[in-house]
Amino acid sequence: MTEADAETESSPDPTGIWIEKYRPESLDDVKGHENIVPRLRKYVEQDDLPHLMFAGPAGVGKTASAGAIARELYGEDWREHFLELNASDERGIDVVRDRIKNFARSSFGGVEYRIIFLDEADALTSDAQSALRRTMEQFSHNTRFILSCNYSSQIIDPIQSRCAVFRFTELSDEAIEAQTREIAETEGISLTDDGVDALVYAAAGDMRKAINGLQAAAVMGEEVDEEAVFAITSTARPEEVERMVDQAIGGDFTAARATLEDLLTDRGLAGGDVIDQLHRSAWEFDLGEHETVRLLERLGEVDYRITEGANERLQLEAMLAHLALEDGT
Repeated sequence: MTEADAETESSPDPTGIWIEKYRPESLDDVKGHENIVPRLRKYVEQDDLPHLMFAGPAGVGKTASAGAIARELYGEDWREHFLELNASDERGIDVVRDRIKNFARSSFGGVEYRIIFLDEADALTSDAQSALRRTMEQFSHNTRFILSCNYSSQIIDPIQSRCAVFRFTELSDEAIEAQTREIAETEGISLTDDGVDALVYAAAGDMRKAINGLQAAAVMGEEVDEEAVFAITSTARPEEVERMVDQAIGGDFTAARATLEDLLTDRGLAGGDVIDQLHRSAWEFDLGEHETVRLLERLGEVDYRITEGANERLQLEAMLAHLALEDGT
């Protein structure tokens, strides 16, 4: 590899995709996890990495942290000693028997161990997880595993007990705001305060959503403001969702249904998006405790029915009808 090739490989992504261009290069670049990063750094500094498990929602830095660990341990040659697999694409036992074992067995020099990063490990079948447990035992002398998952409860106990578990939470509003402002400044984008607030709201703790939203909104004009963000991310304004609930609880079912129709048809939101926004904002609405409890109760039932295959529009209208009844029955 020439010096120019090495420089290109280690530099930020040149394709123009901002989530790759601004992917953390080191642990210091990982935002919003002040309780996790120092512990990971200790492992790197001591060069004594155990098997790791990163559990948490999407877009909060699990994959970025795994890559940052590899870069800090191996430098420019990190790709030679780091195998990344997505278990949701290759979830059977063959991926463990073939690709993982072949990588662990292959000869290498200059480092004590290499890293296998298994993304979305909770998608592995039970047989594949059992095979993975045996592989972790067999090659623990020269291989470290980093498992990433949304739900640690889907990982069998024998694997969890072999890993140091780190639980990643949704990123704080402050972390997302700081990163979006930094990117906007670097890219020469005019980002308004209400635009930042809209990005933070639309992201809901997911840094990838925030960065993608910023890049998409930046294409629409020279200034990224609230209107541009809500339009490009297909997100309802909080006040629109609150108005729909107020109309229903106030007994005006027709007006509430019209607002829902606008969100689903004109704004293009999916039923699940409406439910998520209602759930996130329920306690911020100007509602009494009794009305909030009624709303959350119905949200849980509607979400379950939609997950089981029920019609989204019908279920949401039924929820509004229920709220419009004075006694909530």
